[in-house]
Amino acid sequence: MKASRFFVSTLKEAPADAEVASHRLMMRAGMIKKLGTGIYTYMPMGLRVIRKVEAIVREEMNRAGAVELTMPVVQPAEFWQETGRFDKMGPELLRIKDRHDRDFVVQPTSEEVVTDIARQEIRSYKQLPKNFYQIQTKFRDERRPRFGLMRGREFIMKDAYSFDRDLDAAKASYQVMADAYRRIFDRFGLRYRAVAADSGAIGGDLSEEFQVIAATGEDAIVYCPDSNYAANMEKAEALPPAGPRPAAAKALDKTPTPGKSTCADVAELLGVPLSTTVKSLVLATDIADEAGNLKGSQVWLLLLRGDHDMNEIKVSKVAGLDKGFRFATLAEIDEHFGCKPGYLGPLNLKKPVKLVADREVAVMADWITGANEIDFHMTGVNWGRDLPEPELVADLRNVVAGDASPDGKGVLAIERGIEVGHVFVLGTKYSKDMNATYLDEGGKPQFLEMGCYGIGITRLPAAAIEQNHDERGIIWPDALAPFTVVVCPIGMDRSPEVKVAAEALYEQLLAAGVDVLLDDRGERPGAMFADWELIGVPHRVVISDRGLKEGQLEYQHRRDTAATKVPAAGIAEFITGKLAK
Repeated sequence: MKASRFFVSTLKEAPADAEVASHRLMMRAGMIKKLGTGIYTYMPMGLRVIRKVEAIVREEMNRAGAVELTMPVVQPAEFWQETGRFDKMGPELLRIKDRHDRDFVVQPTSEEVVTDIARQEIRSYKQLPKNFYQIQTKFRDERRPRFGLMRGREFIMKDAYSFDRDLDAAKASYQVMADAYRRIFDRFGLRYRAVAADSGAIGGDLSEEFQVIAATGEDAIVYCPDSNYAANMEKAEALPPAGPRPAAAKALDKTPTPGKSTCADVAELLGVPLSTTVKSLVLATDIADEAGNLKGSQVWLLLLRGDHDMNEIKVSKVAGLDKGFRFATLAEIDEHFGCKPGYLGPLNLKKPVKLVADREVAVMADWITGANEIDFHMTGVNWGRDLPEPELVADLRNVVAGDASPDGKGVLAIERGIEVGHVFVLGTKYSKDMNATYLDEGGKPQFLEMGCYGIGITRLPAAAIEQNHDERGIIWPDALAPFTVVVCPIGMDRSPEVKVAAEALYEQLLAAGVDVLLDDRGERPGAMFADWELIGVPHRVVISDRGLKEGQLEYQHRRDTAATKVPAAGIAEFITGKLAK
């Protein structure tokens, strides 16, 4: 491509609402243009990047045996009503009506439609396994769209769905996809981690997220530097503390803590470590009669160490809380504790509650908790002596750096990541809801076992930029760059020698299959170099009169601090050699 025929539109300043590097740089580099909140036009430069992402994904999906199709963006609501998601999904699902007042949705995902395809087309076990995938536009009506393509409302995804005869076969299909995803992200040239993820209501351990490592990532990734263990924060297990509980050494005492309603404030006032305090989190579960009418609630008290945070996913797996919970109302708190939040604890309750202690709290001695009286806390609290041993102990907290790794091979570290892919087994959730069956060898109908596999096509370039940029602009990996090489002739419009050399090199690289751009716009060197550094083309060749007289050209990788002189006669071979590494 020649720059004069392409569309190059760079900006000196980013829009005021661009908060993260990828958003700022994609706007400045002319890759995207905002049309509305969370909705962007992919400009020619950005579209080239997206097409490269799609090409790699498509190649590896085909290689893994998946079969491509395309499902509609606008889908009849009746399929979503079969699974109940039309009502359950909430405002993120954009619902529309046609001229006949029929309900439709703008798809955020396509489990219902692909399951409908399977129930119509897959009749026998002989047709299994099957994996259908698409690269398609999606829409989710995000409450707070932000960060450009990182969290937009309209986006492009690759979503794939596998169909198998039983769980063992589904696990095999899952592994094929997990391996394909590793090949895909390896080819992108990004630093990433595949981390164990929570499977939600589906259950089981067959779920992995693919996270691009970046300081601006929204997700916390937990890993062990000394082993292969990696999980997202929701999934990472906090092991029980080693060793027995220490013996009680302090007397129980009601201690004044005027105006100190947080564990941190109480620890500072008393001059003790925050880890000696225990926070009280009050939840409630609603109780309904057989007709579904609300007839009361059960109040729960969760105890966590003062320096730890509750993990809602783990809490949702506690028996009794696994059907759904909410934070207790002020009225419920007053009814059971007789006190406002900030001074709550398990002693001196007005009414009984169901108590769950985190594993750490269960082995603490001489701890500090609220006295259920404003401006007072209880110190020297001990299990067995001051209150009964906890009937229910569970892993309720987020892990922290330095915790023991669950695989026993070191301690945990935490870094930030951007989720760009997710693979998991769906089981029979959708096939049962939509009666998608096949006939086994005995002619009996069986529900199809399904898997789901997604990659954020338009999120991935943004994640790549978050990981690869500097003060001058983007630094693309070769596989993702809009152009791999840019030829920058200085004074091409004034020097016939420079023009001939530039066009000759351009033609040589094209013939070698290199994705090359010739900047024939006649820009000043400073402006020309600034554009391509901002856009992030990884390889640059500069051709000048002076260099040609010396028989040399200048090569510089986007990460290099200075240019390298290369003999003009061998420049094409030099460049192709660089690209082959």
